[in-house]
Amino acid sequence: MKLNFKKEDCIILLKNKYQELQSAGISRYPQRSDFEDYEIVAIKAFLGPWPRALEAAGIKPPRDGDRLQRNKEKRARAKRARTDKLKEKNRCKCYDA
Repeated sequence: MKLNFKKEDCIILLKNKYQELQSAGISRYPQRSDFEDYEIVAIKAFLGPWPRALEAAGIKPPRDGDRLQRNKEKRARAKRARTDKLKEKNRCKCYDA
């Protein structure tokens, strides 16, 4: 049980596990369940959430950079739809006499 991990050690752990899985004929990314608890803690402490850790190790391709922009646009559309709905609901209904 190694207690003093470094960022490089965490990357090596992930890469070694990935190679081990590939050589065993298993075509998947390393999962948290493949590691001991203390290894998981170290990996997440140095490399962030599990998907980002796999990206940092070069195992998983980086996520799309446009994602943040798409999310921003989606929130703007949703807000515009909510405000339009409120305007429609609150619009004064005038009747001709």
